[in-house]
Amino acid sequence: MVDIATRVHNHNWKIDPIVRSLIDNDFYKLLMCQSVLRNKPDTQVTFSLINRTKAIRLAEIIDEGELREQLDHVRSLSLSRGEGTWLRGNTFYGKRQMFRPDFMEWFEKLRLPPYYLEKRDGQYELTFEGTWPEVMLWEIPALAVLMELRSRAVLKGMGKFELQVLYARAMAKLWEKIERLKRIEGLRLADFGTRRRHSFLWQDWCVQALVEGLGPAFVGTSNCRIALRRDLDAIGTNAHELPMVYAALADTDEDLAAAPYRVLADWHEEHSGNLRIILPDTFGSQGFLDRAPDWLSGWTGVRVDSGDPARGAEIAIRWWKQRGEDPRQKLIIFSDGLDVEKIEELHAQFYGRVKVSFGWGTLLTNDFRGLTPGNRLAPFSLVCKAAAADGRPTVKLSDNPRKAMGPTEEIARYKRVFGVGAQEELAVQV
Repeated sequence: MVDIATRVHNHNWKIDPIVRSLIDNDFYKLLMCQSVLRNKPDTQVTFSLINRTKAIRLAEIIDEGELREQLDHVRSLSLSRGEGTWLRGNTFYGKRQMFRPDFMEWFEKLRLPPYYLEKRDGQYELTFEGTWPEVMLWEIPALAVLMELRSRAVLKGMGKFELQVLYARAMAKLWEKIERLKRIEGLRLADFGTRRRHSFLWQDWCVQALVEGLGPAFVGTSNCRIALRRDLDAIGTNAHELPMVYAALADTDEDLAAAPYRVLADWHEEHSGNLRIILPDTFGSQGFLDRAPDWLSGWTGVRVDSGDPARGAEIAIRWWKQRGEDPRQKLIIFSDGLDVEKIEELHAQFYGRVKVSFGWGTLLTNDFRGLTPGNRLAPFSLVCKAAAADGRPTVKLSDNPRKAMGPTEEIARYKRVFGVGAQEELAVQV
């Protein structure tokens, strides 16, 4: 097992670039990319970095030269032969050859497009522009680079023994969480922690700890490179990006209202089984499900990713019952701001009523809270989202208005079209 503290202390850039592979990325990005390449290959998009935690002034913490060096390294990466073989030949979600030959031929030639970087008011403005299939694959590497550079900046002044103690405490902290999780009967949990991890090496260690500590209750990781290296299932389906871009391309209010369902119709054509998971909260979960076509009720499950998670699950259960479906045969995936206490609470509330699974993210792979003076390694909320499509702004309403994004007038229009009324504001954890 890697001695992380020694590796950090004896930092060697060539051994430890932050992003090591084009598949050091989340599985759902590759699934979505294949769909986009088939359905919207020429759509021009802009992705932008958004730091929701304004108190973390990244441009005053992270050296611009180091940031550019890491981003340039990401642009130099290409798919290796072994990675291509794994994607072409491995079985994902029970399906062989998940990735079509035309997608693999495109992916094997891919280099990520240029980035645009500026400093403004203590923050970095980082944007990516180009065709949607290419630009979308920047999201996860960009976040991972910024998160790890922040970690490295904080750790830079620490001595070898101080680092050993820090990581020993972090390991003990995670293991205590695992010991609590082991007591949950019927637990199903996956690693969703790539985008805001402390570092690649730390995420890899966390995954190995879950494998040993949870056994079959740990069902896999969203990180494709780690899944390949550790012979684990790659986990993931789809994200808010798809309906956000489809909606931005809509010409009329009627087209806008239909956009989220067109996304899933395209997805339905390509995937089956456990890949048919609905993410309903992009423009408000209740309205989305109320207006959903009947064929969607036959899908495998729902992912709850914003707002009060228990309320979101109850909405899904009621909807299935109204559509004549048995909720006990359906899957609910919780994935927003989870830690052990919330996992325990939600599992106790819903296990037996539905099939329950958890995508554990930032507080799995980046929980260094309370381990440094001034809490300087505490995780924070950083996202990289599609901001425009073919020159039109994108919008996300979310079930938590604090996660809403887009121009004010467009947010108002989307709320009118999707019938979103008063919403409860909740603190954004990570």
